[in-house]
Amino acid sequence: MSHFNTFRSKLTDIAILQDSLRQLGFVVQTDAMVRGSNCQHVRADIVAVLEGGYDMGWSQNEDGSLDLITDLWGMARKHDMSQLLNAINQKYAVYQTLAAVQRPGLQNATVKLVTQS
Repeated sequence: MSHFNTFRSKLTDIAILQDSLRQLGFVVQTDAMVRGSNCQHVRADIVAVLEGGYDMGWSQNEDGSLDLITDLWGMARKHDMSQLLNAINQKYAVYQTLAAVQRPGLQNATVKLVTQS
């Protein structure tokens, strides 16, 4: 019986997700296996390797969105999933905003970015 769960996310940019994960200190693998309970594995496009034998992965859908894949049962034993996802989503939002203001035509724009913890 598989313990893996798949969740639709609003993330769409693989490069920004990778940068966000690395900035948060995760080891990031591409086209790798997500580790779960009982030595089960499932493939994902991006994998954040976590301590404790369980990982988080993201697979890209045809529409460009990314699904989060993880073993919730296993993750809950070692990690606070809510805290991890909040940190990832915050870092992703910062990098997504910075990428957006670097688009052509916005070179002279002034941007003030405020983050809250």
